[in-house]
Amino acid sequence: MIDFDGRAVLVTGSSRGIGAAIATRLAGLGARVAVHYRTGRDAAGAVVSGLPGDGHVAVGADVADPAEVAGMVDRVVDAVGGIDVLVNNAGVYIRHPLDEVSYETWQVAWREVLATNLIGAANVTWCVARHMIGTGRAGRIVNVSSRGAFRGEPDHPAYGASKAALNSMGQSLAQHLAPHGITVTTVAPGFVETDMAAPLLAGPQGEAIRAQSPLGRVATADEIAGIVAFLASDDAVIATGAIVDANGASYLRT
Repeated sequence: MIDFDGRAVLVTGSSRGIGAAIATRLAGLGARVAVHYRTGRDAAGAVVSGLPGDGHVAVGADVADPAEVAGMVDRVVDAVGGIDVLVNNAGVYIRHPLDEVSYETWQVAWREVLATNLIGAANVTWCVARHMIGTGRAGRIVNVSSRGAFRGEPDHPAYGASKAALNSMGQSLAQHLAPHGITVTTVAPGFVETDMAAPLLAGPQGEAIRAQSPLGRVATADEIAGIVAFLASDDAVIATGAIVDANGASYLRT
């Protein structure tokens, strides 16, 4: 059985959706969890209140701001006694079809999406990995990517590009950090049942979206959390550098 007893975990973007499910799963396995939020302070507090076990905290920061990232990581280290596991889940999704938006809107979308999804994740990883190296503790880093990194995102190209770059970053750091006892893995979901996706899944496109998978449905947040828990466990050390597809065979890559 996977056991996180005594381990300290930071999950970015965990006040709702997939991040909240990951926080709940890891807390249920014995971890002390730092629930990160950008603006959803009350939602993060509610997640913390509902986590099994004790020693959990909510911590706010804009991951697109390097100074806020550094301060957040320091606060988490102090509050939960270090960081053994980092899950980079925070992300933004901005619609910006090339032939429908202005040049200014195009630039804003690329700047904001990359600042959070890629550069933000890179900065959180730097701060956490340097802490892990400094304390000599083995560490686990799991990035939450997307099938859009492989199949494309026609209306959200910055999102697809940010996730493709996140995949590459994870593989590069898996090689660099392995000698320090730190693993880096990635999970790439397709559509997931979350409050954010609910209007789309309940609308006219919902049936077609579910039909993309031969399972006839989309993933649940808890299913993604289960994969993250495995990748963050000691059972998955040899999988460092791996990108695990979690899209119900809705997109198969070679």
